[in-house]
Amino acid sequence: MEKYGVNELRKMFLEFMESKGCLSMKSFSLVPHNDNSVLLINAGMTPLKPYFTGAEVPPRKRVTTCQKCIRTGDIENVGHTARHGTFFEMLGNFSFGDYFKTEAIHWSWEFLTETVGLDADRLYPSVYLDDDEAFEIWNKEIGIPADRIYKFGKEDNFWEHGAGPCGPCSEIYYDRGEKYGCGKPDCAPGCECDRYMEIWNNVFTQFEGDGKGNYTPLAQKNIDTGMGLERLAVAVQDVDSMFDIDTIKALRDKVCEIAGVEYQKDADIDVSVRIITDHIRSATFMISDGITPSNEGRGYVLRRLIRRAARRGRMLGIQGAFLADLAKTVADTSKEGYPELEDKFTFIHSVLSSEEAAFGKTIDQGLRILSEREAEMKASGETVLSGERAFELYDTYGFPLDLTRDILEEKGCTVDEGGFNTCMQAQREQARNARKKSNYMGADATVYDEIESEITSRFVGYETLTAESEITVMTSKVDADHHGEFVQALADGDEGTIITAVTPFYATMGGQVGDTGVIRTESGAFEVKETISLRGGRVAHIGAVTGGMLTLGQKAELSVTTESRKNTEKNHSATHLLQKALKLVLGDHVEQKGSYVDSYRLRFDFVHFQAMTKDEIAQVEAIVNEKIASAIPVRTDVMDIEEAKKTGAMALFGEKYGDKVRVVSMGDFSREFCGGTHVDNTNSIQAFKIISESGIAAGVRRIEALTGPAVFAYYRNVETVLAEAASVLKSTPVDVPEKIRHLQAELRASRSEAESLKAKAAQSALGNVGDEAEEVKGVKILCKKLDGVDANEMRNLSDSLKEQLNDSIIVLASSNNGKVNLLAAASDGALKKGAHAGNLIKGIAKIVGGGGGGRPNMAQAGGKDASKIDEALEEAKKLAKEQLS
Repeated sequence: MEKYGVNELRKMFLEFMESKGCLSMKSFSLVPHNDNSVLLINAGMTPLKPYFTGAEVPPRKRVTTCQKCIRTGDIENVGHTARHGTFFEMLGNFSFGDYFKTEAIHWSWEFLTETVGLDADRLYPSVYLDDDEAFEIWNKEIGIPADRIYKFGKEDNFWEHGAGPCGPCSEIYYDRGEKYGCGKPDCAPGCECDRYMEIWNNVFTQFEGDGKGNYTPLAQKNIDTGMGLERLAVAVQDVDSMFDIDTIKALRDKVCEIAGVEYQKDADIDVSVRIITDHIRSATFMISDGITPSNEGRGYVLRRLIRRAARRGRMLGIQGAFLADLAKTVADTSKEGYPELEDKFTFIHSVLSSEEAAFGKTIDQGLRILSEREAEMKASGETVLSGERAFELYDTYGFPLDLTRDILEEKGCTVDEGGFNTCMQAQREQARNARKKSNYMGADATVYDEIESEITSRFVGYETLTAESEITVMTSKVDADHHGEFVQALADGDEGTIITAVTPFYATMGGQVGDTGVIRTESGAFEVKETISLRGGRVAHIGAVTGGMLTLGQKAELSVTTESRKNTEKNHSATHLLQKALKLVLGDHVEQKGSYVDSYRLRFDFVHFQAMTKDEIAQVEAIVNEKIASAIPVRTDVMDIEEAKKTGAMALFGEKYGDKVRVVSMGDFSREFCGGTHVDNTNSIQAFKIISESGIAAGVRRIEALTGPAVFAYYRNVETVLAEAASVLKSTPVDVPEKIRHLQAELRASRSEAESLKAKAAQSALGNVGDEAEEVKGVKILCKKLDGVDANEMRNLSDSLKEQLNDSIIVLASSNNGKVNLLAAASDGALKKGAHAGNLIKGIAKIVGGGGGGRPNMAQAGGKDASKIDEALEEAKKLAKEQLS
């Protein structure tokens, strides 16, 4: 048998399934599209769920994919075994009401034995114990002896996920040989050892389950096949684990090269090598799909993977950043199947470098916090760090539990892992409850999900702002969870939703807010307040009837609010100019992370790792206004996606594109994939003004800006405010800055004079202190009560007193508006004889109902009980004498 490489096997599978009439589709993004049930795509069928449920019509009834997937449920096991990994590729062939069990089983056997060349005698199928049909196909048609077909129960061979489509499975196991086995006489497919490896799983989706154990046959039966590409490669290449197959071994070897270690020489080193190898694969693919590190959701998963890998690098002795270099190996070995890894490598490199540098600071901070916790434990005689403290280190500072445990064990202490797990579980429950309740598609069934799949909306709003069409769906008012009901009519005052076969209304998408306007029939008018996009290409017009009544099936005239649409187009086109200007000024690492455009303003989020300077903002603004003034024609072309990529058009990370895409070009300056609406010429934008630039997340900046009429309104408002300021200052607008500078100078002089008067008053309040000081062992001790002196002035007084008294300990207490200020100070000579201001303050602060501390030479505290000042000063004198004894 030829030992095919991973890239060869991927290509062989897709071409084989294409020969069976399947449409080969590229891997979907790891970011789920319109699916709240998962954070990341975790199976080949996950992005195809709308086709299985009938919510959308598939491009063909037979489909095949190689889908990139991430699962982190057992991340703690990754590296500690050679089985576990977070990233994998899932080969799949799917049927949406077309072929079924016979074809699926025959094709799986044909591909494994004839195309790949696996030994048929080493393959063992399994079926669900009640699935006689699948058993007969394997036994009678394929010719597998009955004693080699294994029957398993629901836990192993029946796929279901709550309520919804479900069905039996048929898996194929590969016998890797006795050297991988457990040696038990009953070792067979299904055993937990590594001998019999499941490499193919045919899911026969033929039932509708109610979630309570009741099943009814589906009218449309489907096939969902999954085969792990890495597992197949392990079998074909006859290697120990996925870390030994060609592409992953190349990455593993690179890790060892950077670390200066050898694989399979030391078990602990191997764990770190495997963790780094796996995690950098996941991180590289996630970033290529536009995911960036954050403290929640997908971003948190990415951050955790990067930090676990970086920490393992430290354990291997790797000096400096190294993950971005490993990502290059990931891209080089996988770009044949995923060209986006090469296309986006500059971005991948920037994100990894920035996050790894940030973690370098984080881990040092975590070590400092842990050191403080250790000191607290030592002071209280404890040897177990609480679960809450350990979780604080993990959750707030990104400090891994295993690192906390290792450090504490070195010092004879432990960590309450049970308490840590309780905190972790509580956080997970909180996150789970914050998500929408999940069913098969990740959300409760809504009225919109019940619309017949044949009903769609054709958008004509690129060419016109008016259209005539038939009303195909009407619903009552829909709540925040899209719950409502279908209706035949909406009358005056009724709120609801209208869907039409044709619409000029742009639905909120790609950051552009949906249109507003009016839908009119011969019997009524409906004000459209919001336009949203639904699955299946439907456009929902949400609003209320303003007069008369509209009924289902009526012919309607749809009109978009012209001014609002035109101003929105100005803002949208300006974002394209803005993105290119940002790349020119800041660099090619700039990538769009999100945008928002409505009729008044635009907001643009982008990758950049520091605040923009005033000069950079001015440069960007100038470039955009120059392109507006240049009156560049704006052109939109519809083309094949591959053709579009060749033009150099920029695409948005994570966006789902069809085979045909719209490319919006503004001369040679800007070219982007974009489904939004735009001006015909840049001079229609009129003007562009940036009003703010800020950070919204690690490595993500946000610009807010105005265009057209909003810019002129902005400057009118500035003029109004300036005129008002001039009036208040009794000046002209031109002289306002000079007038303000003059007033500031006067204010500074007044403050200086006031401080001087306060100092004199405080000094006067001291009186003749020389007679009040008591000398003990050559050190003068002065404990003095003051009135109305603030903390700052007390510090000045203490400095003055130390100069007067030379070797001295000074304790001052002042009552100021009912609050107590305490200060203790010790001269250098007093320090040498045992004085400690910080301990003095700690000893007396509690008397006045406060707390505080400080350095040996100076310390301060506050309190609430001014009546106890005399008692506190007496205690201070006593403590000072004890320090000198």
